Amino acid sequence: MLDIRRIRQDPETVARLLAKKHVEVDLDVVQRLDAKKREITLHIERLKAQRNQASEEVSQRKKRGEDVTGLIAETRLVGEKIKELEASLEPIDQELQDFLYTVPNTPLPQVPEGESADDNQEMHRFGEVPRFSFPAKPHWELGEMLEIIDFERARKISGSRFSLMRGMGARLNRALINFMLDHARERGYQEVAPPYLVNEASMLGTGQFPKFAEDAFHVVPHDYYLIPTAEVPLTNLFRDEIITGPFPLKFTAYTASFRAEAGAAGRDTRGLIRQHQFDKVELVRFEEPQGSEAAIEEMLRDAESVLEELELPYRTVMLCGGDMGFGQALTYDIEVWMPSYGKYVEISSVSNMTDFQARRANIRYRPSGVKKTEFVHTLNGSALAVGRTIAAILENYQRPNGHVKIPDVLRSYLDDKELI
Repeated sequence: MLDIRRIRQDPETVARLLAKKHVEVDLDVVQRLDAKKREITLHIERLKAQRNQASEEVSQRKKRGEDVTGLIAETRLVGEKIKELEASLEPIDQELQDFLYTVPNTPLPQVPEGESADDNQEMHRFGEVPRFSFPAKPHWELGEMLEIIDFERARKISGSRFSLMRGMGARLNRALINFMLDHARERGYQEVAPPYLVNEASMLGTGQFPKFAEDAFHVVPHDYYLIPTAEVPLTNLFRDEIITGPFPLKFTAYTASFRAEAGAAGRDTRGLIRQHQFDKVELVRFEEPQGSEAAIEEMLRDAESVLEELELPYRTVMLCGGDMGFGQALTYDIEVWMPSYGKYVEISSVSNMTDFQARRANIRYRPSGVKKTEFVHTLNGSALAVGRTIAAILENYQRPNGHVKIPDVLRSYLDDKELI
């Protein structure tokens, strides 16, 4: 959520930054509601001061033995007016809050201009794209041929956009999860095993609601939501709290993630790239505001180094304004090479959310030597999406006979096996 003071003091700059995301927001609505709220609040404060003064006068008159009947009646009328104004303030405050929930975060200055993924800025590449001397197969064919992924039975059990891992597929899935968690722990992240079901306040706090409500799986009648990413429970660890530090606070979690993919009809329908349920290892950091821009660069390296240890070719891009998400102020996408696509495919997003989520979730800290609290900055990133990593391993490490070489770094997790 944006700071209302920014909109109040400099709406033109806020509008210009939002336009960088190709988003138009009627900030006049915010200013109108804010002005009305402040006007009523000021009136209430004046009436309360008047009531306090009258109450003091009632006390003094009683001591002098004077009649206070009329003054008490006037004081009662003031109290009723205060209640009336407070009641009128509530819907205005709610309307303002609801509108602010729909306003995206503003991008940081270094975010490039652009409308789509075609305008993203490539930062660097790692590894050599494989050149095969044989017809390379896509991961869905390799998985079925090796009998480690079963899409048909997953479809029978659940429906489309689900997968079932078996045998070495299930073991590879578990090996990657353990490797990624160990990798994060070695870099100072504390492992968390969070709930997969969260309440509406948690989804609001991280910005999934109301913007992406149609993408959530709602568990009725219990009013829980299946998490779209571990970012939701990890960020909400400190909702409505004042963090005492020391910073940074770094957390990692493996969870299944659940997405309805409501706006993705017809996209990546085959294989493991776009699923309703998928495994992911997530990284989340809480930072003091002055540390978040350096923190995202460190967090990016934490995610990139997973692919480097797996020896998978990738590239990193900085998203342009038009390709950025709702809550992000700066986002890097890490894209792994997928031979079946003939291009790099996103496998991780690492984002600085600045104080956007912290304002929504009321996550604060008290700077050293300062009495007043401030909002923290939150950052998050995938390290990595497990299904997409399996797809990349199968395609990049395939052999002419259809076998797949296991990356060296995973062999200790798989009884030192060399091939699937």
